[in-house]
Amino acid sequence: MAGSEGPNASSPTQQLPKKYDTTIFLSGPTQSDLQRNAELEKFLIDSGLYESTDEAEKRVEVLGRIDRIVKDWVKQLTSQRGYTDQMVEDANAVIFTFGSYCLGVHGPGADIDTLCVGPSYVNREEDFFIILHDMLAEMEEVTELQPVPDAHVPVMKFKLRGISIDLLYASVSLLVVPEDLDISHESVLFDVDEQTVRSLNGCRVADQILKLVPNVEHFRTTLRCLKFWAKRRGVYSNVTGFLGGVNWAILVARICQLYPNAIPSMLVSRFFRVYTQWRWPNPVTLCSIEENELGFPTWDPRKNPRDRYHHMPIITPAYPCMNSSYNVSISTLRVMTEQFHHGNRICEEIELNKTQWSALFEPYLFFETYKNYLQVDIVAADSDDLLAWKGWVESRFRQLTLKIERDTNGMLQCHPYPKEYVDTSKPCPHCAFFMGLQRKEGVRGQEGQQFDIRGTVDEFRQEINMYMFWKPGMDIYVCHVRRKQLPPFVFPDGYKRPRPLRHASQQDERNDEDAVGSGSGSAERHIKRKIDPKTEDVRPIKRVKQTTISPPRTESVSPSKNVGRSVGTPDISFSNGNRLECRATGDADKNSDVRLPVRQLESEKDSVGDMRVVEDVMHESITINECTSMLVSEFPRVRNEVKPSQEGCAVKPSEQLEKPLSWNELVVPCAVSFSESKETLA
Repeated sequence: MAGSEGPNASSPTQQLPKKYDTTIFLSGPTQSDLQRNAELEKFLIDSGLYESTDEAEKRVEVLGRIDRIVKDWVKQLTSQRGYTDQMVEDANAVIFTFGSYCLGVHGPGADIDTLCVGPSYVNREEDFFIILHDMLAEMEEVTELQPVPDAHVPVMKFKLRGISIDLLYASVSLLVVPEDLDISHESVLFDVDEQTVRSLNGCRVADQILKLVPNVEHFRTTLRCLKFWAKRRGVYSNVTGFLGGVNWAILVARICQLYPNAIPSMLVSRFFRVYTQWRWPNPVTLCSIEENELGFPTWDPRKNPRDRYHHMPIITPAYPCMNSSYNVSISTLRVMTEQFHHGNRICEEIELNKTQWSALFEPYLFFETYKNYLQVDIVAADSDDLLAWKGWVESRFRQLTLKIERDTNGMLQCHPYPKEYVDTSKPCPHCAFFMGLQRKEGVRGQEGQQFDIRGTVDEFRQEINMYMFWKPGMDIYVCHVRRKQLPPFVFPDGYKRPRPLRHASQQDERNDEDAVGSGSGSAERHIKRKIDPKTEDVRPIKRVKQTTISPPRTESVSPSKNVGRSVGTPDISFSNGNRLECRATGDADKNSDVRLPVRQLESEKDSVGDMRVVEDVMHESITINECTSMLVSEFPRVRNEVKPSQEGCAVKPSEQLEKPLSWNELVVPCAVSFSESKETLA
C-alpha cells in the first residue's frame, strides 16, 4: 500500500520570501503565548480528539486489507479478459490515503479517505461500481455499503471491521501500475477524464499542503483545533454549503504561511483575526496558479465567467488548481462570517485572560437563533434504504438554499444546519434536517411584499424524487415550523423549552424572542445581547386551530406517479416599515407580544494593518442581482406535482389557513392558505 508522507515536522523555515510569499509576523511566541498553547493542547487532549494506539493500529490493518482486496480484484479482471499469465502476475492496484488521515489530523471514529489507482483497462462505471461493489457486498466484514456513482467525485462508502471508508477510483494511462507510483507528478494526469483528475487531486492536494506549510506539527495542531471548532459551531460540511476538510486545511495553511514562526495558540487567534477581515470573493491561495500543457481548466475568473460567481474561493495548490469551496452560497458565507467574528471576539478575551479556551468551543445554539425553520424529514422502508436515501437528499440539500436565494432575490436568508436528527418514535427509519430562515438584514419590507416558497420547495422535492435508485418507502416531507413548535427530538436530553410568556408585562422582561427563556445564558448570547440590543416591534400574533389537508396513502408511490393537489395563496406579506404583522396557528392567550430581533455583524476593531493579507483582486464584485441571474440560468424551474404522504411514516401536515401571512409565519410549503383569528399567540 502506498501512502502520502509529509515533510519532517521540525524542518526549518528557510527561504520564506520565496516559498511562503507574503508574511505578516516573523517573531516567535512570548511566554504568555507558550502558556496559552499548553492550555490549548491540554484542552484538545481532554476533549478526546486524539485516537488511541489500538485504534491507530486497527486503521493500519484495515488499510492493508483494502489493499489486498483491490489487488485481487484487478488480477481477477485481468485474468477474465484474456491477458497473458505474465500480465495477470504483474496486474496491480495501489491504495493511497488523503484527507484528515493523510494530513495527520483524524480523530477517534473518523473515516479514512482512500484512493484506488488501477490500470487503464479497469474502468470506474462497471468494474469499480458493479464488480468490486458485488465483491465487497459478499464480505461479512463489510457493512453499510453505499455506492455514490453520480457524485461530483464518485465514491464508494462502506465500513470495514467497523472503520468507515470512503473509496475513490482512478484509472490511469498505464497497463501495469507500479507499487511506488508517484501521483504527485503531473504525468499521472495524462489522458484521463475530469472525474479521474478530481479523484487523483485529493491525494495530490494533501501532499502539496504538507509541503507548503512552515511547520507541519504546528499546522496539524491548529487544523485539529479549527476543525473541532467548526463542527461545534455548525459550519463543517462541504455538502451543505459550508466548508469541508480540505477547505479548512487550506485556510489554516495560509495562516501558517502568514505567521511562519507562530505556535498553535497564536495561529488559532490569527486565523480569526485574518478571516474576519478577508474581503471575499478574493481567493485564498497557497501558491501561484499555474497553467500546464495538459490543458485542464484551472480557476481563473478572468477567463472563466462562471468562476466570477464563486463567493468564497479557496484554491487547491495542486494542478489543475480548482476552487474547493464552490458549494458556498451567499447565505452560508454570511453564517461563516458571523462565526469568524464570534471566534475573534472570544480569542481576544482569551489573550486578555478574561476567559478560557473552552469558551471558544461552546456549541452553536441553532434552535435558539431563528424564529422560523424548514424541517426536512426523510423516511425509508428500512435502515439500509434510509442510508442511501439520506445520502442523496443531503447531497441535494444545498440546492434548496440556492433555489430560495434565487426565488426571493436574496431577500430570504437561509441557514442550513449540517446535523441530522432522528425521531425514534416513528414506526419506520427516519432522520431530519433543519434550515433556519430570516429576512435579509438591514432591508425594510415593502407593504404588500410577499414571499411564497411553496413552488420552490415543490421543485426541490421533485428533483429529489428523480433519485435513480429510488425504492418504495423512500419519501421526503418539507414543512415550516416556528421555534416554539420545534419537535422535542431536536433538543438534548434534559433540555426543557421555556414556557411561553402569557402577559405583556412579562414580555417586557426579555430582550426578544430569540433569547429563549431557558436561563442557559451562554457566552455567545450574552455578547449578542450586550452589543446589539436593537429590536423591532411586531404586532400581536394571532392563531387559529390546526387542520390537515394532505391525504393519507396506504403505500408508497413511485416518483413517476405524480398526484395533483391544491395550491394556496401567497403566504408572506410585509407591513409598513419595520412593523410586521403575523398570524399563526394553535391555542394561546391574549395580549402576548413578540419582538423581531435585528441581528447585525459588529465591526471589528482589530486590523491587520497595511500588510497585504488579501491577495490581488482577480475579479469584480458581484451584486445580488447578478448572482440571482446566474442561479436562474443554473436551476431552471420545474413545476411538477408531488406525491402524497406515506401512511404510517407521514410527518405532521402543515396548517390550513386562508390569507396572506406576514414574515414570522413564513410559508407552509404543503399547499395551504392562511386566515385570521381573534385569538392571540402566547
